[in-house]
Amino acid sequence: MARTRWLAWRGLVFQLAGILAAFLALVVWLLTAKLTPTELNTLAPDALWGYTVEHLQLTLLAAVIVLALAIPVGILLTRRPLRRFTGPILALANVGQAAPAVGVVVLLAFWLGFGFWAATVGLVLYAVLPVLRNTMVGLQQVDPRLVEAGRGMGMSATAVLFKVELPLAVPVMLSGIRTALVLLVGTAALATFINGGGLGILITTGVNLNLTVVLVTGAVLVALLALLIDWVGRVVEHVARPKGI
Repeated sequence: MARTRWLAWRGLVFQLAGILAAFLALVVWLLTAKLTPTELNTLAPDALWGYTVEHLQLTLLAAVIVLALAIPVGILLTRRPLRRFTGPILALANVGQAAPAVGVVVLLAFWLGFGFWAATVGLVLYAVLPVLRNTMVGLQQVDPRLVEAGRGMGMSATAVLFKVELPLAVPVMLSGIRTALVLLVGTAALATFINGGGLGILITTGVNLNLTVVLVTGAVLVALLALLIDWVGRVVEHVARPKGI
């Protein structure tokens, strides 16, 4: 029993250990590197913490909006009366993925104004498709016989949805949510181009001023944050997965 549980969690433990080891290696490198006054000011702990908080605010707000939009729409598109709208809505949702992310963000900035909210809308457009698609796929993969059995027991369509279909669709839905979160963390770095904040400022500063340490630090922090969000998503998938699936 204990061995089986360890095997189930082993990959998650190793992933977290790798993230922590990489972060510690970055910290040691920064503490031992010979930094210029500009690099010291840019990489000050308070500044790094502020950029990280801004990055997380962008990511989490966009994620909440994506979930609030994509999951209900995905559920509705699997209901018989609304299935005919599936094609047009998926095509619309695919615009954010098909278009270059930086182009979408900049165009929205000219429309909505430069800053946090334009970046948030751009992130929502970019990340809505995985959640929408996986919600639909998860519900469509539910065995129709289970749905019919629920209706045969006298359950309403709503009760069947919440007690039968959604619990069985959870693994696929969570996979889409995890994918969207990782996309959001990476794409949020582009918010710096429209004064949206986040860790992307380190990357652009490093490129513009030819500060290699700042550039590498920004890139590594974004990558580690994406890996950490992916780890959290995998933990939630593991815990929320219905028994027997």
